[in-house]
Amino acid sequence: MQKVFDTLEKCRYSVLSDSDDLDKIFRLRYDSYLAEDAILKNERKVMSDPYDESPNCVHVAVEMDGEYIAALRLHLLSNTVPVSPTLEVFPEIRDRLDSGQTMLDPTRFVVRPGSKKNFLPLHLVTLRIPFLAAVSYDVDIVLAAVRAEHSAFYRRYLGCHNAVDPRPYPELTKPIGLMMTIMEESRDKVLEKYPFFGRLDSIPQSEIQFPKLPGFYRIVERPASRVA
Repeated sequence: MQKVFDTLEKCRYSVLSDSDDLDKIFRLRYDSYLAEDAILKNERKVMSDPYDESPNCVHVAVEMDGEYIAALRLHLLSNTVPVSPTLEVFPEIRDRLDSGQTMLDPTRFVVRPGSKKNFLPLHLVTLRIPFLAAVSYDVDIVLAAVRAEHSAFYRRYLGCHNAVDPRPYPELTKPIGLMMTIMEESRDKVLEKYPFFGRLDSIPQSEIQFPKLPGFYRIVERPASRVA
């Protein structure tokens, strides 16, 4: 656990909107997915889609030593803004939105190839992004569209459970299953077991300034973790 805190001291989070910064992320995505044989090669060497420009989309990157080393894309979902890549692939979850629930759809979870050689827990530093976003936007459900070999990771750290069996996913060469976690049930359990997922006032750069989005989404203030 201490390794996560030590790594957070070396990193900072950035919410991206500049086209040049986003282009760097699209190239990082391409390199990361290609390294895992999850996509086919393309001449532009970028990975992006129309969802990157959705009004309910937030791009967050992790920076270390002046370079983006990890990134994640977030979509906030409600019955008034039902737009996200995972909802397109798993339309049956639309019923939850129609009933008034809200969701966070994190996709394009990437870590720069080769960074793992440093033995830094960058996957956990990156996984803080959707957890903090779910708390900040006070959503009911966090989705996780993942390959089968990654499901144990989301089950362990976010308390996700399997919701829909794997099926084809746009642009990817491997099928993707749907997992989800109910924040009301899992939030306190996750923070008790893994306090580095929460706010850490002792590490200022670990904070993420999530933007206000169109619709009813509001930023909810939460107490900082006493750990670290």
